[in-house]
Amino acid sequence: MSFNHHGVWAIYTFEMARAKRTLWQSLVAPVITTSLYFVVFGAAMGGRLSDVEGVPYGAFLVPGLIMLSLFTQSVSNASFGIYFPKFSGTIYEILSAPISPLEAVIAYVGAAATKSVILGLVILATGACFVPITILHPVWMIGFLLLTAISFSLLGFILGIWARSFEELQFVPLLIITPLTFLGGVFYSLDMLSPLWRTVTLFNPVVYLISGFRWSFYGMADVSLWWSVAISLGFLAVCTAILWWIFKTGYRLKA
Repeated sequence: MSFNHHGVWAIYTFEMARAKRTLWQSLVAPVITTSLYFVVFGAAMGGRLSDVEGVPYGAFLVPGLIMLSLFTQSVSNASFGIYFPKFSGTIYEILSAPISPLEAVIAYVGAAATKSVILGLVILATGACFVPITILHPVWMIGFLLLTAISFSLLGFILGIWARSFEELQFVPLLIITPLTFLGGVFYSLDMLSPLWRTVTLFNPVVYLISGFRWSFYGMADVSLWWSVAISLGFLAVCTAILWWIFKTGYRLKA
């Protein structure tokens, strides 16, 4: 069976067009929110903490804030993209169309990841307006950006299939992903924590994603780069395996 380019492109362009129609919600609002984080935390903490391992605190914040937006927006974009067809009943048209599960995932996840990467780059440009930013390893930076966007878009796609209401759709992002992100080193280095809390924090997988991404900017990391890469790839593999099982069994798709 040949790859259905037209089907994938049709879903992809539809999802991208939806982002254009909701430009304020999908791009402007996250940028404003991130700018407020930057201004508030930069002003509040920057006066007391001039630098972190030689990096100005304002510049230290930028990679973490990019990842914060990347996590939340990737999950949100992908989960709503597949949940709305379920809610409206048009999911059966997709299931009966001449498009494979893999092609559907590529289209929905690809669109969500594209929107998240664009948002991340816009936030990077916004941060550069406030503080000078250095990217020591641009290839690694783009790699972590793409890997994180795709992985969390896959997670969002899974959540969109699992959710049976808008309340369930918001449950995991609000009560799990957001707290893990705030406790994952967005606003601080793990070296600032006591030994006990540092050990506890290392069980948070988000720490490894943020640490690897920050390393690509300044060459500083809370954990080993290779641990960051391994955790990122492992998370991607787990999400891929769960999606394979969902489509194999038809879990909450055909019922």
